[in-house]
Amino acid sequence: MPKEWTIKRFAVLSVEELYQILKLRSEVFVVEQNCVYLDIDDKDQKALHLFKQIDGKMVAYARLFKSNDYFENAAIGRVATHPDFRAKKMGHALMSQAIQAIENHFGEKKITISAQLYLKKFYETHGFVQTSEMYLEDDIPHIEMKKN
Repeated sequence: MPKEWTIKRFAVLSVEELYQILKLRSEVFVVEQNCVYLDIDDKDQKALHLFKQIDGKMVAYARLFKSNDYFENAAIGRVATHPDFRAKKMGHALMSQAIQAIENHFGEKKITISAQLYLKKFYETHGFVQTSEMYLEDDIPHIEMKKN
């Protein structure tokens, strides 16, 4: 499997890639965070899917939206890093790739995210600033953050 980053539209994801993406999202957002919610939200079809696989394992993933497909600005969502790769700073590499991909594919620099509150400092290191009060999304504290 390739060790570089891959970006694909939904329609060209292989069945195996889609399976691995959904598996990682379920592992992180449902099982690890003990949060029962419907991950499949009919937004995947609009997104670009950014991911990295190592030895057949999905190790990092995010979905990217152009402006007005999720928020008024471009957006990054479903940011997930496999637990085995967090200590290797894979999440930071993922965010750097996601920000660059939004600029390259959509020609946009303004990005909005709905961030889990406990990750505020992580996103701040990538230039995001808090733009809302805390709110609950699936009973998990979130904040809106924007870049540029």
